Amino acid sequence: MRVLVVNTGSSSLKLSVLTRDGRVETAATIERWEGHGHLDPVERFLSDAGRIDAVGHRVVHGGPRYSEPARVDRELIDYLDSIRDLAPLHNPRAIAGIRAVAEVLPQTPALACFDTAFHTTLPAEAHTYALPREWNARWQLRRYGFHGLSHAYATRRAGELAGLPDGPSARTVSCHLGAGASLAAVRDGVSRDTTMGFTPLAGLVMVTRSGDVDPGLLMWLLQHGGVPVDELNDALEKRSGLKGLSGTSGDLRDVLAGRAAGDPDCALAFDVFVHQLCREIAAMTAAVGGLDVLVMTGGVGEHAPLVRERVADRLAYLGVRLDAGRNEAASEDADISAADAAVRTVVVTAREDLEIARQVVDHLSTARRGS
Repeated sequence: MRVLVVNTGSSSLKLSVLTRDGRVETAATIERWEGHGHLDPVERFLSDAGRIDAVGHRVVHGGPRYSEPARVDRELIDYLDSIRDLAPLHNPRAIAGIRAVAEVLPQTPALACFDTAFHTTLPAEAHTYALPREWNARWQLRRYGFHGLSHAYATRRAGELAGLPDGPSARTVSCHLGAGASLAAVRDGVSRDTTMGFTPLAGLVMVTRSGDVDPGLLMWLLQHGGVPVDELNDALEKRSGLKGLSGTSGDLRDVLAGRAAGDPDCALAFDVFVHQLCREIAAMTAAVGGLDVLVMTGGVGEHAPLVRERVADRLAYLGVRLDAGRNEAASEDADISAADAAVRTVVVTAREDLEIARQVVDHLSTARRGS
C-alpha cells in the first residue's frame, strides 16, 4: 500500500508518499501554498507520484470527538470547521489541504489523523481544569494536548532503541522540542499526562511562545497595564519564549551563539528554557510513577547536545546519565545513555509521517477485516 501523507503548515504544504514498510518514495514541500483552490502544484506532484492507495492528513485538533483516525467525509469537515476556534492557526489550513487533495484524488480513501487523539487517554484528574464545572461542560474546556503523532511514534521507537523487555509498559517521558515544544508522560503505551493544554500555548518555554504564565499576571496586563487583548495574544504567541527573552530570532542556535559570545540575555533565556524543561520532566515522571526511558525528539531534541547534557546533569537524581561521546555524536536514532544508567535516554528523529502512514494502514486494514 502506498500512502500519501499531507501535512499543512501556516504557509506551506508538505506531501510525501510512503510504502507499507515506511520507505519514503517521493516527497515535496510546496512553499507559499495559498490553500484550497491552489491546485496546480498539488496536481504536478501527484502526476509524478504514481499510484496512491490512501491519503493520511495531519490535523492538529480533533476536539473532544475523535480519539482515533477518522474517514474524511462531509460530516468530518463540517465538524472540523465548527471547532476552528480551538485551533485557528491550524485547522482551517488542514481543511484546505483535505479539500485540495480530494479534488485531485476524489476516489481515494482519505483519513484524518489527529495530534490531540493520543492524549484522549488522559485520566480525568490530568485533563480537568479547576474551573466552574458548568464552564467546563458548556465550552468543553479540558487539557487536550498536542504533538500526539510525534509522541506516539517517538515513544514506540524509543522502546525499540532502549531494548527494554517490557516494551510499551515502560514508563516513558517523551520530549518533543521544536519551535513548539511539549512533553508526554506515557505508560503502557498510552498518554497519562502532557504539558500543553487547552491550546498549544501552555507548558514549556518555546521559540516564540511563552509557555506557562500566571493567569493573574495576564489579567493584570489587561486591566492595569493597558495591553489590548489582540496585542497580548500576539505577544504570547509570537514575541515571547526564547525570542522574547533573548532578543534574537528565538531559534536555539541563535540563542546559543549569543550565549557563547557573552550576551547575558541569551544566557538567561537558555537557563530559563532548561530550568522549565527539567521541572516539567520531573512532573511527567511523577505522573507515571517513575522513569525508565527519556526520549528527545524534534529539532532541538535531536540536534542540541548541550540541552541534553544539561537536562541529564539536573536529572541525575532520577537515574539519567549520558555517555558524553554518544551524546555529542548522535545525529539520528540513538541510545545515548551511559552504560550503567538506570534510565535509558534516547534520541529519536521526529517522523510524524511514519505515524500517520501507520495509522492509515492499520485503520483501513481493520475496516476491511470487519466488512
